[in-house]
Amino acid sequence: MTNTGITNDTTDAGTTRTVAAYAALTPNSPLQKTTVPRRAVGEHDILIDIKFAGICHSDIHQVGEDWGTGIFPMVPGHEIAGVVSEVGPGVTKWKVGDRVGVGCFVDSCRECDNCRAGLQQYCTGEGGVTFTYNSVGRDGQPTYGGYAKELVVDEGYALRIPDSLPLDAAAPLLCAGITLYSPLTHWGAGPGKKVAIVGLGGLGHMGVKIAHAKGAEVTVLSQSLRKREDGLKLGADHYRATSDPATFTELAGTLDLIVNTVSADLDLSAYLGLLRVDGTMVQVGAPEKPVTVNAHALLTGRRSLAGSMIGGLPETQEMLDFCGEHGITAEIELIRADQINEAYERVLASDVRYRFVIDAATI
Repeated sequence: MTNTGITNDTTDAGTTRTVAAYAALTPNSPLQKTTVPRRAVGEHDILIDIKFAGICHSDIHQVGEDWGTGIFPMVPGHEIAGVVSEVGPGVTKWKVGDRVGVGCFVDSCRECDNCRAGLQQYCTGEGGVTFTYNSVGRDGQPTYGGYAKELVVDEGYALRIPDSLPLDAAAPLLCAGITLYSPLTHWGAGPGKKVAIVGLGGLGHMGVKIAHAKGAEVTVLSQSLRKREDGLKLGADHYRATSDPATFTELAGTLDLIVNTVSADLDLSAYLGLLRVDGTMVQVGAPEKPVTVNAHALLTGRRSLAGSMIGGLPETQEMLDFCGEHGITAEIELIRADQINEAYERVLASDVRYRFVIDAATI
C-alpha cells in the first residue's frame, strides 16, 4: 500500500476570515464577485495564497447543474496553484513560501482500502471523497473552490509544484494533467505502444504532451484537421479527422490505447474497431447522456471499454514531478477575474487554446 502521509486528526471547523471570490449565486447565473468563509487554520492545515486557478469545462457543467443538483452559492475551481502563507502547529510537510497545488478533492475518509492505497478519488468510506467545491466537508460546511484569494486545506491534500514549472501554466495540471496522466500510466502508454487521443482541447492537448513524453506513438483523432498544426507541435505523430470515413478503415485494428477526452455522443463502437486485440478505450470525458456500445465491437477483439477519473494524491504528485522533469505545462490564456463569464462562453464555443487560467490577484 502507498503511504499517503495523511493524518486522521480533526481540525477546528470554525471560521475566522472571509475571502474575496467569484461565485455563481444560483444555477446558470453569471459569476460575480462576493466573499466566502474559510475555516480557521487547524492543527494540520495550511493556508494557501492562491495565485492562479484554471477554468475546467466541468466548472461550467456544475454551475449549470448538468450533472445534478448543485450547492449555491458555488465558487468553482479545482486547478489551484499558490504559495503557503500560514501553517498549523502540527504541520510537518510544508513551510511558509512553499509552492503548492490543490486539485479536485480536499478530503476523503482516509481509512477505506482505496484511501489506504492512495486512490482517494475512489474513496468508498463514510462520506466518500470531499470535492474542492460543490461538496460538503466533514465539518458539515460547503466547500468553495479556487476562484478565490485563499484556501485552507489539510496538509496531506496539497501537492508540491516543482520549481521548474511556472505556477500559472502548472495550475491546469491539477485536473487536466492528472486526468490524462492517470489512464496513460495505468494502461501502459510508452515505447512501442500506439496511443490515440480523441479531441484536442483542454484535456486532449495534455494527453498528447504526456503520451509523447512517455515515448508512445501518438495519434490525435479530431473531428476536423483545423488544429492539425497545433497537434503536431505538441508532440503528436499523426493527426486524423474522424469526419473522414477513411480514418476508420485505414486505422482499423492498429491502436493499443485510445483515451476519449470529449463529452459528445460518439459512436464508441466505431472507435473500438480501431483497437488491436486486447486494446483498451478509456473514457475520461463525461457525456450528459448514457452512451451505448455494440457488444460485438468488444467481443471480436477481446477489447475493453474503461473509465478513469483523475488520480489519487501519490499519483498526482508523481504526475507533477514527471511534468517538472519533462518541462510539461498546459497551453494557457491568462485572464482577469472579471473575464470569467466571457471565458465560459468561449469554452462552450471551443474558442480557447487550450486552457483559461484566472490571475487570482485580480479577484
